[in-house]
Amino acid sequence: MATPEWFGVMFERHHAQVAAYVRRRAPESIVEDVVSETFLIAWRASERVRGDPLPWLYGVARRVLANQLRGQRRRLGLVSRLRRERSPSDPEPLPGVSERIRAALLALSERDREAVLLVAWEGLTPNQAAAAVGCTAGTFRARLYRARRQLARTLGSSPVAETGTGVALEAGEA
Repeated sequence: MATPEWFGVMFERHHAQVAAYVRRRAPESIVEDVVSETFLIAWRASERVRGDPLPWLYGVARRVLANQLRGQRRRLGLVSRLRRERSPSDPEPLPGVSERIRAALLALSERDREAVLLVAWEGLTPNQAAAAVGCTAGTFRARLYRARRQLARTLGSSPVAETGTGVALEAGEA
């Protein structure tokens, strides 16, 4: 393994050249990351450096840059795919549900909407739904009560029917 003194001399001698090499090939936003990683690899693998280290450093920088750019393309592709896909919190599609009910459900917070849908749509009891969302039965019942009231206010009528297990949407509104 090379000494810290050897590394310090090599860094001082070649940092600007490696940075210029990377700068000509990469967006400015990643230049310092690539150069830093190149010299980190040089520190860890200093026993493999023979003779003039500059060509070896360029090779390392080229591979580090290729990895960075590949990762950047993957991240951008993922962001693009996620934008095209629906949000998992979006309750659509709710087949057979009127636009009026859909709009009222969307007006609820995600947690309140989940409470209503677990009971009314999935047919769980409040105790079962509480277990599904990871809260106490009392907390879930309060959330369900709040969601029912909000739905009733939003809809301005009573398309929400109380049942022994919670809330059910009346068939005429679904």
